[in-house]
Amino acid sequence: MNTTILSSTFLLTILLSVGLFFFIKASVKDRTQAVQLISGQPQESLLPQLQQYFTQRAYRVAAVDAAQNQVVFQGFVRPSWFLAIFLSLLAAVGLLCLSLVLSQLFPGAATLFLGLELLSPLAGLFYWQKAGRTEQVSLKLDDSPREGTEQAQSLITVTAHRDELAALQQALNLTSCD
Repeated sequence: MNTTILSSTFLLTILLSVGLFFFIKASVKDRTQAVQLISGQPQESLLPQLQQYFTQRAYRVAAVDAAQNQVVFQGFVRPSWFLAIFLSLLAAVGLLCLSLVLSQLFPGAATLFLGLELLSPLAGLFYWQKAGRTEQVSLKLDDSPREGTEQAQSLITVTAHRDELAALQQALNLTSCD
């Protein structure tokens, strides 16, 4: 094969491998956000609904600050089997491509480069060890009257994982202040 073609293919493969490395690393990144949500219900009826919602999602009350109307829930987030297998497959394909390019560049060590494929399960293992962790959800409730009416509504400041925030908004029909 032409040296220019092999060199450019090797460079592109290295760039793709770096991207794959950072993709696998980002799979365990903390994605905690704080948002303010509005509910048309008063605090007294909303708080039991929030507690029931988080209890159903395997969270438990970790701390209560009655003076500030704040509750902290804590729960263990399990890693996903699908994502662990998917990341291992992506790593397997990426390492196979890298080993094929390296075996074309250095034909004498072709079998050694194919041995790189044995490292692909490490991606799933990395995800599995880092993704399973205890997460906290912090809720702070405030009453705020609606503009122009006497009907009370609740302002909820929630700090949690972004997926948990989306599920909470949908389940309890909450609207964002943004």
